Amino acid sequence: MTSRVLMSRRSLLGLGAGVMAAWAVGGRAVAEEVGQARFELSAASSEVLWRKALYDETVLQSFAFDNVNSHIYAVQVRNGADSGAAGDLCLTKLSTAGVVLGHMYLLGFGHGVQIGVEPVGTSAYLWTETDAVRVDGSARGSRIARFEFADGRTLTASSGESQKYTLVPGATNTTCALDPSTNRLVMRYAQASGFRYAVFDLKDVEAGGTTRLYDIATPDGLGTFQGYSAFGNYLYLLTGNAYGDGNPAPGNTFITCVDLRTGAQVQRELTQAGKSLDYREPEGMAIQIVAGRPRLCFGFASGVEKARLASIFCKSELV
Repeated sequence: MTSRVLMSRRSLLGLGAGVMAAWAVGGRAVAEEVGQARFELSAASSEVLWRKALYDETVLQSFAFDNVNSHIYAVQVRNGADSGAAGDLCLTKLSTAGVVLGHMYLLGFGHGVQIGVEPVGTSAYLWTETDAVRVDGSARGSRIARFEFADGRTLTASSGESQKYTLVPGATNTTCALDPSTNRLVMRYAQASGFRYAVFDLKDVEAGGTTRLYDIATPDGLGTFQGYSAFGNYLYLLTGNAYGDGNPAPGNTFITCVDLRTGAQVQRELTQAGKSLDYREPEGMAIQIVAGRPRLCFGFASGVEKARLASIFCKSELV
């Protein structure tokens, strides 16, 4: 066993880029040790993006990072009165400074509740819900899709450019997120008993596998669901509502940490990040890697109807 593996968890967390490199070359013991770390949800939040326009003017639904090529991908319901019911989405590619670099339209895919990005060289493959079905006046995915980003392209749910996956037979409301620290896919899905989270090895999924590494239920009493992400052994859930008469500033946005191995709730904290935003509806989560160090990011929609803006904040303290 190397001296690096024998280091304490706190020392490992200080390695920054070295730890990420160890993951990349298969440093299993190091990855397992760092997998025990979690984000401290009571720590201060930092601004990543502030009030940026996306390609369309609707509310941000979710986002994800290409941590290799330094891009952000954000998804929203496409402009148009019928887009929500039809499951039509707009996908925007942005620089890390929030400059719009391109877009795609995804017709019949779902609501965009959560997405993932898989960098492949200089390209990016998006993981999203697809094959939308009507649920209470809107559309939600029933399968998972993987496709390459191509600026200006419009895909339909039946387009041959996307690969589809059925990971849990009979599941509805399927969405997914990717954990860059473990190369795992986490899928949120609904069954008769309620919403659950299943974890898969990403390469196994791409090869046609459906083996679940973990499968846990959503903790009770968290509030209105708005997004999720995973880092190591922990799942992070974003809940809350837009500002309104019954939800004045600083709002009711909470971040909850759940142990993926047991389903136990570990920590839950109110966040006041972006409390000065108007409207301020929490939307989406993702893991960003900056200089080899991870950030737990979460988003907010703001602005007025037909001119919505997107903001992203992060927490970076690990314990």
